[in-house]
Amino acid sequence: MKRLTLFLVASLMASTAAAQTPCGGSFSGYVKQLKQDAVAKGHTASTVDQFFSGVRQDPNVIKADRSQGVFRKTFIDFSRSLISSNRMTNGIANGKTYRSVFQAAQNQYGVPPGVLLAFWALETDYGAVQGNFNTLNALVTLSHDCRRPHLFRPQVFAAIELFERGAFDPARTKGAWAGEIGMVQMLPEDILRSGVDADGDGKVSLKTSPPDALMSGARMLSNLGWRANEPWLQEIAVPADLDWGKTGLDTQLSVNQWTAMGVKPRAGQLPSGNLQASVLLPQGRNGPAFLAYPNYRVYFEWNKSFVYVTTAAYFATRLEGAPVYTAGNPDKGLGGNQMVALQKKLAARGHDVGKIDGILGAKTRRAVQMEQARLGMPADAWPTPALLNKL
Repeated sequence: MKRLTLFLVASLMASTAAAQTPCGGSFSGYVKQLKQDAVAKGHTASTVDQFFSGVRQDPNVIKADRSQGVFRKTFIDFSRSLISSNRMTNGIANGKTYRSVFQAAQNQYGVPPGVLLAFWALETDYGAVQGNFNTLNALVTLSHDCRRPHLFRPQVFAAIELFERGAFDPARTKGAWAGEIGMVQMLPEDILRSGVDADGDGKVSLKTSPPDALMSGARMLSNLGWRANEPWLQEIAVPADLDWGKTGLDTQLSVNQWTAMGVKPRAGQLPSGNLQASVLLPQGRNGPAFLAYPNYRVYFEWNKSFVYVTTAAYFATRLEGAPVYTAGNPDKGLGGNQMVALQKKLAARGHDVGKIDGILGAKTRRAVQMEQARLGMPADAWPTPALLNKL
């Protein structure tokens, strides 16, 4: 009950923040308000005018924001499509090329090479594909849009500060549609907090300098709560009689407790028995199984998608030498229309599943697990046609 209460409070706070953040209306009027607020924050009127002089609303940004269908894939499909042999090969090669940078990142911030390599690969293919959206237009467009203004409006003001430092060109700085910049895709606020001039040239060059990008990414993860010398994800074997209701990110038990319940590592050894962990079943009790440690949760500060986070965390273990996961034989899942139907049924029963979008996110998983338990089904949070039919 305490976890549920904390979750509801966090959700309410996020909803309140979004509701209180200015957004919408005419785009020109919104930019005018941004400029006034920027001056009120201490920036000179001439700087603000120069910064916003060429800003334009970009409909392609909104289109990209609404079209993230890739996250409807299952973990197995998504991870197999992203973790290619080419990305593995290039990851190993880049790990050798920048060995000293990765060593420095681990020494200073406690972030292992595999973790940074996985982000570098999945975000930009090791710097090759950094995005071609004008960053200022993307940030202002997303902050004007009323879906997540509380996330993007502060990034606009952070970009002004970068501009004043000579580290942001409103007309030429380009990156991802969501406003991230550079090889590991960092937002302006994160660049201000975590940017590192690792190559010593007097600038933080996240687009062109791998040392700067990698050290900045490591510092950002450290600032987000990464714990040095601790694992993040580990493949496990689970017994057939495990209490499935204890699986999922809402439950954390010590490694000793999981071991007592029959959880075993697929390879190597489990860490210290007192370390807290959650049993993660991305596709239910018959699919891949992992222990997710506290560092795994830091990934959600970087990206909110469960399937992306789990793929990035697993890829990092592969780059650190872990074997390919055992896919098992997962129960058949739901198609897009079926998932939408399921979310509607769950919402009708009073569950908060967030947006009805056909994506199996954390809220939908939580609701699925609760309904499975109510119906006497194995509560592994994996929605199946059988569950949909029972509902």
